[in-house]
Amino acid sequence: MQDGRAPRIKNRAPAAIQITAEQLLREAQERQETAFRAPKQRVEDFEELHEYRGRKRKEFEERIRRTRGSIKEWLQYANWEASQNEFARSRSIFERALDVDPRSVQLWLSYTEMELKSRNVQHARNLFDRAVTLLPRVDQLWYKYVYLEELLQNVSGARQVFERWMKWEPDDKAWQAYIKLEERYQELDRASTIYERWIAIRPEPRVWVKWGKFEEDRARLDKAREVFQTALQFYGDDEEQVEKAQAVFSAFAKMETRLKEYERARVIYKFALARIPRSKSAALYASYTKFEKQHGTRNTLESTVLGKRRIQYEEELAHDGRNYDVWFDYARLEEGAWRDLKDEGATQEEEDAAAGRVREVYERAVAQVPPGGEKRHWRRYIFLWLDYALFEEIETKDYPRARQIYQTAMTLVPHKQFTFAKLWLMFAKFEVRRLELPAARKILGSGIGMCPKEALFKGYIDLEIELREFDRARQLYEKYLEYDPANSPAWIKYAELESQLQDFARTQAIFELGVSQSPLSMPEVLWKAYIDFEIEEGEREIARALYERLVALSGHVKVWISYALFEAEPIPVLRAIREEEEQEDEDDEEKEARTVPGDPILARQVFERGYKDMKSKGLKDERVALLAVWKTFEENNGTASDVARVEGMMPIVGKRRVVDKETGQTVEDWDMVFADDERESNPTSFKFLQMAHAWKKKQAA
Repeated sequence: MQDGRAPRIKNRAPAAIQITAEQLLREAQERQETAFRAPKQRVEDFEELHEYRGRKRKEFEERIRRTRGSIKEWLQYANWEASQNEFARSRSIFERALDVDPRSVQLWLSYTEMELKSRNVQHARNLFDRAVTLLPRVDQLWYKYVYLEELLQNVSGARQVFERWMKWEPDDKAWQAYIKLEERYQELDRASTIYERWIAIRPEPRVWVKWGKFEEDRARLDKAREVFQTALQFYGDDEEQVEKAQAVFSAFAKMETRLKEYERARVIYKFALARIPRSKSAALYASYTKFEKQHGTRNTLESTVLGKRRIQYEEELAHDGRNYDVWFDYARLEEGAWRDLKDEGATQEEEDAAAGRVREVYERAVAQVPPGGEKRHWRRYIFLWLDYALFEEIETKDYPRARQIYQTAMTLVPHKQFTFAKLWLMFAKFEVRRLELPAARKILGSGIGMCPKEALFKGYIDLEIELREFDRARQLYEKYLEYDPANSPAWIKYAELESQLQDFARTQAIFELGVSQSPLSMPEVLWKAYIDFEIEEGEREIARALYERLVALSGHVKVWISYALFEAEPIPVLRAIREEEEQEDEDDEEKEARTVPGDPILARQVFERGYKDMKSKGLKDERVALLAVWKTFEENNGTASDVARVEGMMPIVGKRRVVDKETGQTVEDWDMVFADDERESNPTSFKFLQMAHAWKKKQAA
């Protein structure tokens, strides 16, 4: 198009013949032009051969003249001359290239390879000799040189090459290759001497281990032990050196295990583990654990497993000291070890040492105070104090120490910012168990005065109720409701207490005071408890009045349904009458309690009032919910005409078109059309809609 816009596609239907991606790729491959290939030349006589060689040499000379430093060009030139069996010319080119870059390893290797291919072994030896003299730190040249000599069965020559190489103190692989050479020709004493020279140059643990294993494999057990003992003397008793020599200790112990010298192996393990910190000897501990599982007793095995887990926990705590989950696991481990010792009948000193380890872990754990003043950081930490106090109280019976732990924890928590009700309650219950009731009440009173909290009130009230101090419980409930008058469950619990104490006037007064509070959390719970209490008392009129107040206050559909069902259901007779009948019929235990029947007519009236209220508010879903319960009620208590009347009030679900306010488009939506609403607003269309639905039902039938 002229204005630059894309043309409009009129026909959007798919093409009759569809092309796949595979077909496109195949066609692209088929249409590619073949690459150019140089024509093959055939040489018929020597004259053409000389002409061809001269032309190629001229090309190569031009290329190396332009790029003199390119080793690739030199190699191509030299290899081409070698392919023409012009070895003298090839050597000349290689020598010219070495003048350009005498340190090129690739050049030396290609040069020697050319000589070996042409079976010029002496030339190759001379080249390797020149190469290793010039580049003694290039291991590849030495390996090639040694391989050539051994290939020619010149073992003494290979040994001489290795000796020259060893003067340069190469890496471990070179020493290992020299030893393998001697092993191949059964020169084991020479190999042992090489190990000794290797140790003198590089005294590392893995070299000692290799030497000891070598001596063990050739059945020189005394020599193997001598090697390991020399290694241990070399490293000494210093902690850092012993840590470095863990591999030597492990290999020495494993060798003794293979030789069935279990006590010697155990002594070696214990010697090393006693000098290495637990956090740095995990691998050695793993080996020791495996050894004890196979060859140890039950006690030694358990102590080994404990040590291994201690190392694991110490490593995790070194990484993150405030990982409280690890502290919990560590403390449980030490407590379990203490209990096992106690059950096995250990001495008092051993039990005290184990208890000391438990206390040490707890003291280290509680020293990791959380940073900042946020409660979420303290939630796990505070349980360390609680577990510590419970251990001292229950396990060791050290009650003064347990009390001191609780007091220290109390002073540590910043109660002005946040507090922990569990800490206050457990401290108070500890004092109760010690029969110190005044101290327990003082602790809980201090907690409520310093930082009032719902859980603290509940715990204190439960304590006083368990002690049958009901007057104190009443005082606490009063303080509780002064602190939080909007707490519906607190009002309910207070009323339940008075009901249990048979003081029903106080119960009714508490409920009345509770529902009169203006802001209430979950007021429906308090109203329901109040109504249930009056129903239990047999006061239908008072309960009806409460429902009327609640309907006026809330008007929720659930309240109307509950009100209507209340009118229909029977309730117990008045409490005074029940108590008289119970006194008269004490002997007749199977006699059922007498009830006052409900009134379906009043229930139906409540349903009608609720339906009209929902209708006036325009609440369609609530009307449907009310009608569903009403229909069930009529099916159980009414006649067929009553059920049909309620069914006639059920809405008809249909579609209607509305304009979406956001998009401005006309959309279809499901709508519920109530018979009475449509009859009042559009009597003609309602009659037509009713006839249409009747016809649809008839067709379906």
